[in-house]
Amino acid sequence: MAGGERVRKLRGVTAQEFQRARSPEQREARRQAILEVAGQLLTEMPVSDVSLRELARRVGLSKTNVVRYFETREAVFFALLNRTIADWLDDLDLPTVPPAGVVGALARSLAGRPLICDLWSALGTELERNISAEAVRDFKIEHAELQLPPGRPAPSQDPAADRARLTRTRPAHGPAGRGPVAVRQPVALGGRGH
Repeated sequence: MAGGERVRKLRGVTAQEFQRARSPEQREARRQAILEVAGQLLTEMPVSDVSLRELARRVGLSKTNVVRYFETREAVFFALLNRTIADWLDDLDLPTVPPAGVVGALARSLAGRPLICDLWSALGTELERNISAEAVRDFKIEHAELQLPPGRPAPSQDPAADRARLTRTRPAHGPAGRGPVAVRQPVALGGRGH
C-alpha cells in the first residue's frame, strides 16, 4: 500500500496504522485510534486498572509512541472524556419543560452513557494526578468550552482573564451595621442549546 499505510484490526475496531504518522491527518487518526482503544479498555476494567503500557499494547504502538500523542494515561482519559461529552451534547435533546423534566431527561441520557459517568467520577480521585498543571488547565478549558451556549465567548489563554470573566462582583449585605461587601460568584456556564 502507498506511503507505508496498512489497515489492522484492533479488537473489533479497524484502525489505520502508519509506519510513521507524518501528516496532521495521520497524527489525528492515530490520536483517535488511541482514544477508541482507551474507551474499549474501560468497558473491560475500571480506570484505575488501565495502564499506559496495556493501552499501548492494545493500540499496537510502543509506550513511547503513545506518549508522543498524550503525555500520560490521565491525559488520554481527559481527551476521551471531552470527546465523549462533545458527542453526548451533540446528541442531547432536552425538552422545553419545567426544570424537573430537564433533570429527568439529563439523568436518562447519562444513564445510557456509562463511560461519561465513569470518567467524571474518576476526575478528582484518579485522573487529576500524574499530569502537568498545564494539561489539566487545557482539559478544563476545553471542558468548559463544551458547555458554553452558542455565541458565548470561549476562555482565553490567560487564566486570570478567564477567572475575571467567569466571575462577577455583586453587592451583598455584610455583618450588621457594616454595609455591603463584594461577593464573587461564579457565572453558570449552562449547556448547549438545541
